[in-house]
Amino acid sequence: MAMSTGGGGGGEPMMDINTTPLIDVMLVLLIMFIITIPIETHAVKLDLPQNTNAPLPPQNVDPVINRLEIDFLNDIYWNKQKVDRATLKSYLGQAAAMNPEPELHVKPDALARYETVNQILADAQQAGITKMGFVGNEAYASQ
Repeated sequence: MAMSTGGGGGGEPMMDINTTPLIDVMLVLLIMFIITIPIETHAVKLDLPQNTNAPLPPQNVDPVINRLEIDFLNDIYWNKQKVDRATLKSYLGQAAAMNPEPELHVKPDALARYETVNQILADAQQAGITKMGFVGNEAYASQ
């Protein structure tokens, strides 16, 4: 309620604006806006390991790690031995068939062509390699 001050009678017009209806309208609009916002349905799909009763490999045996390097001339090295793509495909197929599957550490040079790296990664995917990681990326963090 607004109160008038001064010596005038009750018949004078009020000089203050009544903000109560404006606040009511704003609250109704806010509630309508909140109701119409769509619910966030973003999902992240993860391939979780399956529960198997297979015995774990002994902890004192290191897993086999294959190192795949691509230098600035786009030459491919498998465990520090230069190979061509056909040989690389056979090595990737043999690695995918092993149980447990060995890790594949990929280390492309900063000057290696993207197309070459992309083709090699596609070959690894077609061979069925699932344990793969990039190493040496910390060298490019400051660039």
